[in-house]
Amino acid sequence: MILTDFFKALGQLPDPRFKRVLLLGVGLTIALLVGVYALFLMLIDWFAPGSVTIPGIGPVTWVGDLLSWGSLALMLFLSIFLMVPVASSITSLFLDDIAQAVEDKHYPHLPTVPHVGLWEGLRDTFSFLGVLIIGNIIALILLAFLPFLALPIFYGLNGYLLGREYFTLAAMRRLGRAGAQELRSRHMVQIWIAGCLMAIPLTFPLVNLLVPVLGAATFTHLFHRLNGR
Repeated sequence: MILTDFFKALGQLPDPRFKRVLLLGVGLTIALLVGVYALFLMLIDWFAPGSVTIPGIGPVTWVGDLLSWGSLALMLFLSIFLMVPVASSITSLFLDDIAQAVEDKHYPHLPTVPHVGLWEGLRDTFSFLGVLIIGNIIALILLAFLPFLALPIFYGLNGYLLGREYFTLAAMRRLGRAGAQELRSRHMVQIWIAGCLMAIPLTFPLVNLLVPVLGAATFTHLFHRLNGR
């Protein structure tokens, strides 16, 4: 059933309205990755002026290498770790537009809901991002003691957090915050599995650029399916 929700989202890519949101999401994702990467190189230059050699990448200086092929490879590598918080930010900002596009196509009988305001959207963005960062700090501490469980901890934790965020944002549009939390608690296992299925492709460079928007659309379908039971 979760895969059905995903394929419905994937099948809407040719929709002009959906494609516009997708392109905006991908563009902002790339911009955030480049910005975080530039900050990363600035920190390298600050602590190690001149250049520093990274295995498999070579010498890195934050100005000279920002646009080099070596830096591109490094940025793609860092995206494995950066895309989880970036995906959280992108979804919080764009989910309302994505959900509306999905509902207009697949659930046209539903009444229109008020558009989420900019400040409310930003509040949810920073709130969920904070939870995600704290959760991953705890995961890093656990990994220091349980390195053999690195992948299960990473995917399990981020699957839970991303599933919780995506589903809550999709459900709040129709049910409000309290209603979203109640529905989420009744279907937490399925939501967690869906979150894990989204967290896995986030660790694959280039593929992960599409995940935030497709994930938001998938969880919109998931919400309507679970809410109809």
